[in-house]
Amino acid sequence: MTFRASILTLYPEMFPGPLGHSLAGEGLRTGLWALEAHQIRDHGIGRHRNVDDNPAGGGAGMVLRCDVLAAAIDAAVPAGDTRPRLLMSPRGRPLSQRMVRDFVAGEGVVIVCGRFEGVDERVIEGRGLTEVSVGDYILSGGEMAGMVLLDACVRLIPGVMGKQASGTEESFENGLLEYPHYTRPREWEGRGLPEALLSGDHARIARWRREQAEMITRERRPDLLNPSPLGGEGGSAKR
Repeated sequence: MTFRASILTLYPEMFPGPLGHSLAGEGLRTGLWALEAHQIRDHGIGRHRNVDDNPAGGGAGMVLRCDVLAAAIDAAVPAGDTRPRLLMSPRGRPLSQRMVRDFVAGEGVVIVCGRFEGVDERVIEGRGLTEVSVGDYILSGGEMAGMVLLDACVRLIPGVMGKQASGTEESFENGLLEYPHYTRPREWEGRGLPEALLSGDHARIARWRREQAEMITRERRPDLLNPSPLGGEGGSAKR
């Protein structure tokens, strides 16, 4: 089953962007996953294909119209399509590795990339959009956030990464940040390799890596050791 990503955006030319390179790009070219970008403006109103309007009640910025976005979603997502419909949003649930694995276990995702001040709340409700955030900061639009989510998913698709084990020993996979990595040369600017890594004792190496991961997590992300009931690692992006 090919993982399919459908993107709804005002800038379809931005895709696949960086996803068309390296291992993700090779997987796209060989059919391990599929990507299609749909132009929201094709469903705009009037001769100028307007997609936004002033916010009800006044205020700054413009709001993406519910009727325009709903028409774009209906045209891009056929009836019976069970893929999750995601809206990249700063108020969404923080993207986590657990969420990514759940997405990859399915048939793919539909990603709505908003612009302007926001999206009319009625289309979020009417089309069952789940808001997802990639960090506690604001972006110009949802495209970059959507690429982050897709990159996290695509690299876990079987066959995309060279060694499957490298996807299970990384930060967040076991509730800890990743241990430090080293390679040649054995000495560099007076800094040597940790003795444990030179021992040839696999049990000792595994124990050292676990201890390092726990120490780094305690120092940098203690919240991972005592997660909130809502769970998740991450935070937002401007719609």
